Amino acid sequence: MIRQPISQKARIGLGVLAVAILALAYTWLSVRQHAINPRDTTLPDWSQLAAGVSKVLAPDAEYKGQCWLWVDFKATFFRHFTGLAAGAIASIALGLLMGCYAWIEALFVPPLSLLAKIPPTAMLAVFFVVVGTDYTMFVAMIGFGVLPTLAQAVYQSAKSDVPEELVYKAYTLGASQLEIVWNVIFMQILPRVIEAVRLQVGPAMVYLIAAEMLVGDVGFGYRIRIQSRLLNMNVVYTYLMVLGLLGFFMDYSLSWMRRKICPWYKG
Repeated sequence: MIRQPISQKARIGLGVLAVAILALAYTWLSVRQHAINPRDTTLPDWSQLAAGVSKVLAPDAEYKGQCWLWVDFKATFFRHFTGLAAGAIASIALGLLMGCYAWIEALFVPPLSLLAKIPPTAMLAVFFVVVGTDYTMFVAMIGFGVLPTLAQAVYQSAKSDVPEELVYKAYTLGASQLEIVWNVIFMQILPRVIEAVRLQVGPAMVYLIAAEMLVGDVGFGYRIRIQSRLLNMNVVYTYLMVLGLLGFFMDYSLSWMRRKICPWYKG
């Protein structure tokens, strides 16, 4: 039947099966490519991938004995986390106000609707000129990149997902406007807010990697650009796998936080 639930064991088993199929497909493609050209590096075999892992974990004198992966991970993670946090805080505040007050909605909906249609990667040159190319630029680009879409998601939820009866009942009980905004509206839409932030993890990473590829001197985007030019694809694939794991960790963390903070939410 449609939407028939399955057991947790079956869910885990199917997930493991999907990963195994993906690994087998890659192995087959790599073997076929090396049969054509034994020196091929575009689809490294597992031994070449192991060499790539060793390379990114080896101490480098340029970074005072730290390995590439650790240096790049710190740079990319803190840029991504700071930018996403700044964008989320601004978006939640603005979206909540837009959903509560009609005059703020009328003032901000048109420009946000326009900005949401402009890809942030197309505005990289603007950020380079206005903010520069240091740490502040990466944070500002991610923050402004996620703000239009995220603020609109919070605004729509604040406006549509809270019944008017709850607001009127809070007024009759003597609640102030601040109490209604925080205790009634925000707490009601909090699960959807966390879910909206979770959906911005991937786009924010896209903006960051694009910027690091262009102007970064450290970070995942910078390392992928340099190593791909040298055709060291074993290093590139290693970084891609770590990026995937990083994104999965942040996604899972936000889902876990939503379950802990809002156990009553079943969406």
